[in-house]
Amino acid sequence: MRSKMMAESGCCVARGNEPEDALHLVILGGGSAAFAAAIRASELGARATIVNDGLPTGGTCVNVGCVPSKTLIRAAEVLHRANRHGFAGIRSSAEVADFSAVIGQKRELVEQLRQAKYLDVIADVPTIRLVQGRARFVSDREVAVNGEQIQGDRFLIATGATSFVPPVEGLATAGYLTNESAFELEHLPESLIVLGGRYIALETAQMFARLGSRVTILQRSDRILPTETPDLTDALSGFLREEGLQVETGVAVESVRREDGMAAVEVVQGETKRTYRASQILVATGRRPNTDGLGLELVGVEPDRRGFIRADETLRTSNPHVFAAGDVLGERMFVYTAAYEGALAAENALQDGSRTRDYTALPWVIFTDPQVAGVGLDERQATEQGLVVDVATLPMSHVPRCIAARDTRGFVKLIREASTDRLLGARILAPEGSELLMELSLAIKHKITAGELASSFHPYLTLGEANKLAALTFGKDVSKLSCCAT
Repeated sequence: MRSKMMAESGCCVARGNEPEDALHLVILGGGSAAFAAAIRASELGARATIVNDGLPTGGTCVNVGCVPSKTLIRAAEVLHRANRHGFAGIRSSAEVADFSAVIGQKRELVEQLRQAKYLDVIADVPTIRLVQGRARFVSDREVAVNGEQIQGDRFLIATGATSFVPPVEGLATAGYLTNESAFELEHLPESLIVLGGRYIALETAQMFARLGSRVTILQRSDRILPTETPDLTDALSGFLREEGLQVETGVAVESVRREDGMAAVEVVQGETKRTYRASQILVATGRRPNTDGLGLELVGVEPDRRGFIRADETLRTSNPHVFAAGDVLGERMFVYTAAYEGALAAENALQDGSRTRDYTALPWVIFTDPQVAGVGLDERQATEQGLVVDVATLPMSHVPRCIAARDTRGFVKLIREASTDRLLGARILAPEGSELLMELSLAIKHKITAGELASSFHPYLTLGEANKLAALTFGKDVSKLSCCAT
């Protein structure tokens, strides 16, 4: 009950017992970066004050991002699999009987995890204080919150980011959804236009399509996921279209209006003007930083041209007493990198440290189906760095687990340095492909070669066998090998 009272009262007072001379880290923001920083500060014998504003405590991931999206994506997948499973002699069907119940269960999960993984975590830590309110710097040693002046020795900006809404004529009047509102709908949209073609757009579009909405994706670039290689993006586009999603690329949105209860989106596509209509519009065109009104100019903290905070590899800003971590940097917008950066920033801030970020083998996932996953360099990035590489691509149709499951969509692609055989990166498009990532991430981190990966044991009929087979593909045609042969 104590932690629930913390959230409802708007402010939790420090409980004492902290040394009077302990360093004080004041953290602006209440998400994963903020909590990781506060916990690390406490472990280092310092005091920490978390000042949360905007979203409920826990920030984007637990409230409007990872947690709600992934549980709804899984619900949609259950529905999809029941209707399209590929096995003879089995008849099944499923439908959304009560969409509001699906959303209600999602809310329960969000509340449970917010309580268990955020509020309860700090409830009994006397050196961590949680304050609800908007912080503004008044000096480089003080912020104002709800009329209270909070002094600190070091400060961490971890205020995160929110949806960027492009200045399209009529969009605000016509109304739109973002990830912050789409997962709160009580009724399933009959039709949905998704503006954007990156990870939030694609995950959400497929989810709503599988739940029963008619979905159109409008992407400005010539491809979805434009930073990835065409083999991957073209294949994913094909899989989405096979499920009935309309994927339109090279689209410039000119205006939006409401007519007869429908949103009409006017676009230019190539040389042609077109109009797309749907009952709802989802805007997923990027993120913008939550830095307005922080008083950054008073402490000499410089944002970039988009408003994201500039910080060096130790996470120091242009003010040596002020650090930044997480989505507010505008770089790797993952909850796990935010937590990593929050803890690292706290260490450097409180110990005058100089540890730098290391993202050598950072794995990432896009939760479409098939999933898109990657780690390290792709072949284009490696070539741009002057490396001479070999590329091996294994279709999932050669993976026994996928054959048995009757789902052979996608591939595993490995990139190695030609002269050393050292693994440099991987790109995966496969059902549950993210489960292949960690072995490859560790292989890259510890400079394991493709040959060593190919010669290691992988149990037959596991998804992990795909990594071994992909490594073998550098030197052999695996389609001509017997089961488990190397």
